[in-house]
Amino acid sequence: MYKIVKKRELNPTVTLMEIEAPFVARKAEPGQFIILRVDEEGERIPLTVADFDREKGTVTIIFQIVGGTTQRLNHLQEGESIADFVGPLGEPSHTDGLKKVAVIGGGVGCAIAYPVAKKLHQQGAAVHSVVGFRNKDLVILEEEFKNVSDLCKIMTDDGSYGTKGLVTDALKALIEEGNSYDEVIAIGPVVMMKFVSLLTKQYNIKTVVSMNPIMIDGTGMCGCCRLTVAGKTKFACVDGPDFDGHEVDYDEILKRASTYKEFEQREREEACNLFKKEVK
Repeated sequence: MYKIVKKRELNPTVTLMEIEAPFVARKAEPGQFIILRVDEEGERIPLTVADFDREKGTVTIIFQIVGGTTQRLNHLQEGESIADFVGPLGEPSHTDGLKKVAVIGGGVGCAIAYPVAKKLHQQGAAVHSVVGFRNKDLVILEEEFKNVSDLCKIMTDDGSYGTKGLVTDALKALIEEGNSYDEVIAIGPVVMMKFVSLLTKQYNIKTVVSMNPIMIDGTGMCGCCRLTVAGKTKFACVDGPDFDGHEVDYDEILKRASTYKEFEQREREEACNLFKKEVK
């Protein structure tokens, strides 16, 4: 069992949890993920390592409440425990040798982008962070990004906070101002990563994206996380999750990602009804 030592609501649909998992914390690196089960009868879900503390033996996860399992996970409180917490899995993000990087985060994807920005900052790289959200109420990790960035731009679709516009608007402006980046790292909704990659391809800037499709076993055996990169089949759990953004077939991923939306909605509603009955 893995104890929840900290729980914090980042916005109405996104929660941060710090989990006591010393063996995972000992090996975890930015870009990797874990797979957990809330209880012994629960499904396996992958969540990216948002942060870790090797001395305390804890791993931080940040998740969005989108289905029944994340609803059940969010129902747990500090002091309670999770049944399984396996990892770290996947390949760490490659940050060595980078001197100046633009880190682009979108929505809950900022939870994945933040540890990468943090490591780059610790290694002495110049970090320009651009993070985007639909509106002010959904902004997360603002102070954390500012603490590890030489420049940090907050974008919102409706202009209710920061600057109105898309992350691609801010990135294009930074490039045209003369900023020369060794690499752009984009993490967020698939459609966001697609358009960031289309933009950077125009300027011939190497771009890395983090792909988090459907996963089950996390070892490459089930094949659920397959994607096409440069015309070849790859598995996000073992070959990634980081890939060359200019070689990913985004349209294929967008089509597959929508397959289970109806199921997720139904499971979330059933979980909500279950918790309401328990409260009564």
